[in-house]
Amino acid sequence: MSSGDGCQAFTKPAFGEKEATELVDRVFGLKVSWIRPLPSYDDQNFHVRVSGSAGAPGGTDEYVLKITNSEDSQEPDLIETQTQAMMFLSAEGFPSATPRLTKDGNVMSLVSGTGSGNKKFMVRLLTYLPGTPVAKIATNAQILYEVGKLAASLDKALSEKFHHPSAKSLHRGQFIWNLANVPLLDQYVYALGQNKYREVVEQIIQQFKEKVIPKLTSFRACINHGDLNDHNILVDSSSASLETPQYRVSGILDFSDMSYGYYVFEVAITIMYMMIESTDPLSVGGHVLAGFESVLPLTEEERAALFLLVSGRFSQSLVIAAHTALLYPQNEEYLMVTAKTGWKHLMKMFEVGQEAVEKMWFETAKAYRSPGPAE
Repeated sequence: MSSGDGCQAFTKPAFGEKEATELVDRVFGLKVSWIRPLPSYDDQNFHVRVSGSAGAPGGTDEYVLKITNSEDSQEPDLIETQTQAMMFLSAEGFPSATPRLTKDGNVMSLVSGTGSGNKKFMVRLLTYLPGTPVAKIATNAQILYEVGKLAASLDKALSEKFHHPSAKSLHRGQFIWNLANVPLLDQYVYALGQNKYREVVEQIIQQFKEKVIPKLTSFRACINHGDLNDHNILVDSSSASLETPQYRVSGILDFSDMSYGYYVFEVAITIMYMMIESTDPLSVGGHVLAGFESVLPLTEEERAALFLLVSGRFSQSLVIAAHTALLYPQNEEYLMVTAKTGWKHLMKMFEVGQEAVEKMWFETAKAYRSPGPAE
């Protein structure tokens, strides 16, 4: 979702469809038969169909041409790690995209942008994953459980089996989207103006410093995907029932926020994003938590931090979006997509209170008869 370690300015790619088509031909040796732009936070994505490609003679293959923003393009090791992680997960049976190699046999290529002050952009061609974003469906307990289970399984696989040499690049220090860095929001809250929203966020930051930061060393460390939001998880329906559709996850997108973190970070991030489009947002957490704990039960200390971690992710999303919208007003509509309901949900969480929200989450999770908290 995001760029670099902080919220500093970056150059978003601005390739036209004709330029993107020529790029696919020049770098990957493929002829584009159809192309359309896809939304993106700070990169540029195109859905492309290519004709007569290797492996599908005379047929058509679909890809996403991903052009990374100028700042992140300066970190090839990080992009390499993200791409290798996607390949690893696909081999492990997860529905992750894989890269089409360049004509030179690489997973990515650095290209010059047009009219961008000689900026360089990293480009990859990733397999297109079919499915419907979770944001476009009416979520139910079944898919929320599945998403929670996915979040735990994905982090567990990466942490236990992914050993690529460039994985050290996932130690990202001051990366603004890592949940451990909620205190860094202090320098960006001005973007909210002076209002009740800012007061709540400042309260969250302070509680985070006092109650979460000192406990980090007691949480179990792992590699986080870090952005399992309702637009980055694709699903398809595995049943014909319209009343109670059964969904399965058909795609996992956008690994650009990967970093070393903690298992409890992933479940908190996932809960927050699954709340966004829900008609009953406070109930969401229990179903996601149950799915997550079917793979990886949280410890008591991790559970005790969950409410503040979910609140912290809401704060990150809302503050960074407001700050970035000031820098790039032309992208405001896309940047503020979470804010439409995010503020309402965050304020509701604080109105109901931590004790009552946690009670709801933990009782729902317990009803699934998942194992008790780990010792």
